[in-house]
Amino acid sequence: MARKHSKHGRHDDVHLDEEEAPAVVPPCWLCGRPTGETIIWHHPVPKSRGGRDVVPMHPICQQMLIKNFTNSQLQRHGMDATGLLADPAVRKFVDWVANKAPDFTATMTKKQR
Repeated sequence: MARKHSKHGRHDDVHLDEEEAPAVVPPCWLCGRPTGETIIWHHPVPKSRGGRDVVPMHPICQQMLIKNFTNSQLQRHGMDATGLLADPAVRKFVDWVANKAPDFTATMTKKQR
């Protein structure tokens, strides 16, 4: 059977030399806050409209988009979050959620039809 470590080298401190880099926390695509433990990979252009790219979002931010926009409207905005932020309801939401914890969650009202 082969040895894992050399007989004459330092093998006790093998893991001490390796420094683990802290995990990079991606910011939310809509509000810009760091994401928490739960990250939703959202399609800014809905898959039903040909969207393939995904962006990290908070669950509450994704709920806000789903509540306020149809798939056609999201397709028109595409990957540009600034167009969505121009909407008064989204701007009000982002200003409200700005000081909340990354894993903050709240119930959202149903989509108005």
